[in-house]
Amino acid sequence: MGRLPNDFELAVFSVLWSEHCGYKHSAPLLRRLPSAGERVLQGPGENAGVIDLGDGVAIAFKAESHNHPSAVEPFQGATTGVGGIIRDIVAMGARPIALLDSLRFGKPDWHFRQAVAGVGHYGNCTGIPNVGGETVFDEAYAANPLVNAMCVGLLPTARVLRAKATGHGNALVLYGSFTGRDGIGGASVLASQDLAGSDEKRPSVQIGDPFRGKALIEVSLELVEQELVLGLQDCGAAGLASSLAEMAAEVGVDVHLDRVPLREEGMEAWEIMISESQERMVAVVAPERIEEVQAVCARWELPCSVIGEVTDHGELRAFMAGEVVGGIPASYLTEEAPRYEVEQTEHPIEQGTVDPVNHEPKTWIFEQYDHLVGSRTVRRPGLDGAVLRIDGTRVIAVSLDGPPVGERDPFRAGWAAVMESALNVACVGGEPLALTDCLNFGNPERAEIGWELARAIDGIAQAANELGIPVVSGNVSLYNETGGHPIPPTPVVGCVGLVRDVTRVPSRWQRGDEVLFLRGEGAKLVETVWRNAERFTLAHDVSDGGIELALREAADWSGIEASFATADGPGVIVALPAGETVDWPDLERLGTV
Repeated sequence: MGRLPNDFELAVFSVLWSEHCGYKHSAPLLRRLPSAGERVLQGPGENAGVIDLGDGVAIAFKAESHNHPSAVEPFQGATTGVGGIIRDIVAMGARPIALLDSLRFGKPDWHFRQAVAGVGHYGNCTGIPNVGGETVFDEAYAANPLVNAMCVGLLPTARVLRAKATGHGNALVLYGSFTGRDGIGGASVLASQDLAGSDEKRPSVQIGDPFRGKALIEVSLELVEQELVLGLQDCGAAGLASSLAEMAAEVGVDVHLDRVPLREEGMEAWEIMISESQERMVAVVAPERIEEVQAVCARWELPCSVIGEVTDHGELRAFMAGEVVGGIPASYLTEEAPRYEVEQTEHPIEQGTVDPVNHEPKTWIFEQYDHLVGSRTVRRPGLDGAVLRIDGTRVIAVSLDGPPVGERDPFRAGWAAVMESALNVACVGGEPLALTDCLNFGNPERAEIGWELARAIDGIAQAANELGIPVVSGNVSLYNETGGHPIPPTPVVGCVGLVRDVTRVPSRWQRGDEVLFLRGEGAKLVETVWRNAERFTLAHDVSDGGIELALREAADWSGIEASFATADGPGVIVALPAGETVDWPDLERLGTV
């Protein structure tokens, strides 16, 4: 900057140069992931990825973490994690139609049940169905649990919004909840540090209001549909500082912080700027449309204020009572933020033990969630991917999965998470189209963790390339450790696929069906399953717990018990009408239902 930054500017740098916002250790590594494809309308770099389904319909989706807040305060941490990922989808101009979550805890204790309650609370109150995900119990996550959430949204291909501000003189409009002191330092004090002393970090946890969140969704979509906004950005991690820096990256903005509606007295400029109060959005609005925007917000009883304007000076410039309190070249907070090449030291791998509780039924968990609200859910959670109606006979299949329980090899963890997610989509008849990821690791400043992160990304990249599909969005969550003890390498991957005929989705096996085991793993198996899925009465992948558990899950799902021969190895169980088979080189007949 050519000078010493003042206290306000230091506060902004502290959050935007944090790992959570700046991706300073991971950004160079993430370039290894394939992100291009003929269906990609928006790849990494925006609030969410967007892919084209054809016929003018697009899907926006992304996965994101809220690990440290959930470790400190599980209910609110999980609640606001769901709220944040919903707003990322809304910021793309899409209507959220489904949620999925990946939960990894030490055991099914009070802490875990509170997180489940938080996930259900926000989704249920906003009217968005929670249709899938995974739950893993492993003592390695006892002190630092993982709460990853994925949201899927629907929009016309012609309506993909972007966060960048345009148009000198256009207004910046803040609408949604009032701004308070909750969540200050969430991106830096909480999300980008070791969790030791977590009780002291409780004030950095955001507080969610899902009913206000529902109003925010409807207002945002009405503004988009009426073409009243030129750009939209969520106030998430780092609050206004982050959203305005992203908007200012190519132009510059002026923000008048004394125009921000507050719910607490005496807030200083830096507190207003980096507060992470939830349920807030910033829109770019042409001056002549401001009154129309205010009218929409008033109808939903949401505060709405013009807090600034788009400029051409290239800075994020803040004012208080007419005086400049800070001015930072926006590029310093975005593309020119620090980037580090992580040191990498390979270390021995010792596989973890598997707690038998992972193989017990988990229906009680997703029974806390509404799966059917919105009337798009074709297939409920409980077995492989979920299925959601899009239009006519077309549906999408979605899944969110992490590495197998006890997997400690980072490359295998990344590769297996992709294949598991894609195979779950294939088992319900979906052709995998694109991926999102959430990378959960320890302190990247330690060379052993840097190696884990790099190897996991390589594993994801290899699997994505084998499948021939891109990674279009994602999130990195680092510093997941307590007292120097890191979590295992845990890349979590979401997959979206297309099913062209809803009437041909595999469902339940029937009496007399032939049950086959297609042994093997990999992209060819994924393709064989989705291409033949319309012939199957049931398809279910064999992963954690082996084939005996998979057969028991298939029987419970189908409501028809049956005894079969057993086999070993990863693969897929499929059921077909008697006398039929499928072309696969390593196939074993298990028996008849």
